[in-house]
Amino acid sequence: MSDTQDDPAAALVLPPYARALGVSLHGLEGELPVLTVGFSSVIEGRPGAFHGGATAGLLENAGYAALRAVLVREGRNPQLKPVNITVQFLAAGKQKQTYAVGRITRLGRRNANIAVEAWQDDRERPIATAILNILMAERD
Repeated sequence: MSDTQDDPAAALVLPPYARALGVSLHGLEGELPVLTVGFSSVIEGRPGAFHGGATAGLLENAGYAALRAVLVREGRNPQLKPVNITVQFLAAGKQKQTYAVGRITRLGRRNANIAVEAWQDDRERPIATAILNILMAERD
């Protein structure tokens, strides 16, 4: 078994968009990566609040990170193609650290469905959720 199969966090390489937002790995929840981003002018929308696009970007990246962690553990490396991403904004993000984690609800040979939650102070009170439907195409 490779090092990345033993440690899901070792396989997590965030894309440039996530790094530009300031997203980083907070830790693991079971084997799923928890991503985080601190409030800054880079992600500010209306004064004092997270921009909706930054919130959606955190959710999307957390969903992909969860999927990649599971795929690496299974020894798979498909090309991931989004079919649909639906975001629900439940509350305005404040000037606080924000966390997000994805949970695989279905993992097939060619498709994956992922549910993602983002929260700030209280895990039981998410500020946004997302559903990702991903097509997985085997690489040649």
